[in-house]
Amino acid sequence: MTNIPTELLRTLLTVVDLRSFTKAAQKLGVTQPAVSAQIKRLQFLLGFDLLDKSAPGVSLTEKGGCVVSQARRLLAINDQIVSLARGNGRSRLLRFGLPGDFVGLPLWQSLAAFRARWPDVRLHMKTCCSSTLLHELEMGDIDVVVAMTSPQPHEMASHHWREDLVWVRGPMAPINPTQPLPLVSRGENCMFHRHMVAALEAAGRSFEIVFMAGHVDELSRAVAAGLGLTALTRTLADPALICDDPSLPKLADLACSICVGTDTEPAVRDDLVALLAETLNPRPATKPVIAETRPRPTMQSVA
Repeated sequence: MTNIPTELLRTLLTVVDLRSFTKAAQKLGVTQPAVSAQIKRLQFLLGFDLLDKSAPGVSLTEKGGCVVSQARRLLAINDQIVSLARGNGRSRLLRFGLPGDFVGLPLWQSLAAFRARWPDVRLHMKTCCSSTLLHELEMGDIDVVVAMTSPQPHEMASHHWREDLVWVRGPMAPINPTQPLPLVSRGENCMFHRHMVAALEAAGRSFEIVFMAGHVDELSRAVAAGLGLTALTRTLADPALICDDPSLPKLADLACSICVGTDTEPAVRDDLVALLAETLNPRPATKPVIAETRPRPTMQSVA
């Protein structure tokens, strides 16, 4: 074998994105047995299983996850070539959003690369709390969302990974067991705040909010100055300020998800999703779980 039929890869991605063989068949305009047969043929051509039959429900094997990641790139290039052949010059719109915690130079560089590959796509980006973004995704007002959820990945996630939360403390910030712990926070809508407060309340540790920040950069500067402590993901935290004081309770980790709508142009959407996944989670991602039938997710308050 020297060539992989792209229609087989497209079927695989449709099953992964819709988390259902039945829904994939409906979208592709074929029968469910035909979808199953295409997946089996792709596994036969590759010489290994893509789906882990031993896992509950249906999930990708480790190699299957790698195939999905590379297939998104291959089909994105394929569809770019096809779009050139169409030559209709019609501008397309792709809307995506993410919490401000993820915004930084690596993200801007990835978006610049995306725009260079898709010059006819109008890219609209917004930053907001995860709960609002996920609601807009449900309503069809946005196409791709990066969200923080807890404790499990969101039902519409095409990619997901976990982030460790750690305590962050400047050298001047006091930790006195007899006094309330001074906290720097972005308020109750912030997932970091909720995890921080939940851990302290469970441990019976008193605390007070000494500063309310509007952005993660303000949060970090206030902590570095010694105003108080806060919780950040390990990837966001300055390693020199991570605090391992045994008197502080352990923080629960976060589930991060890249969620996609089903009505957008797959080639453009999947190329953006692949770039976001590589930029925001350079580590190997958790295997995506595909459920044959899942109810539409209920909106829960997340940050």
